[in-house]
This record gives sequence, structure tokens and C-alpha cells, in this order.
Amino acid sequence: MRVILTVIGKDKVGIIAKVSQKLADLDINIVDVTQTILEDYFTMMMVLETKETIEFSLIRRELDEVAKALGVDIRIQNAEIFDAMHKL
Repeated sequence: MRVILTVIGKDKVGIIAKVSQKLADLDINIVDVTQTILEDYFTMMMVLETKETIEFSLIRRELDEVAKALGVDIRIQNAEIFDAMHKL
């Protein structure tokens, strides 16, 4: 299953490392990533590949913990839903 992940928040050391480590712990592959810093705000978007057997709610719960620890907003959604929402 393909998943879209976004991270937005005040820039600080370790955001990429902690998010990437949690994804590795969950055996989720990062297919593509882009990130930038706009003034003091960190923004990142990732395309991820997960195993079909992993529960989406588990991914969300685990990333919610990372978001809380880092003080950032992390959102995930199924890529099919993301694509459908953004078609003309």
C-alpha cells in the first residue's frame, strides 16, 4: 500500500531522523521524500510503501507519538485517497 506522509512544524534538530527511524521500526519503506525549511518552519512530504498486512491505524498511532514528542503535525493518508482528492 502506498501512503502519503506530511510533516509541518517549527524547525528543530532530529525531525527527519526521528520520523525515519519510526518508519524503519514499522518496516515502512520511504519511496520518495522532499523537505524544505520556510523561514523557521520545517515541511516534509514522503511517499511510503507499506506491507498490506500492517494496520493503517497502527501507523497513525505510532506517528502521533512521534509528532507529540517533536511538537510537529504529522498526517498520513492512503495514496489512492490522496490521488482521488487531487484529481481535476
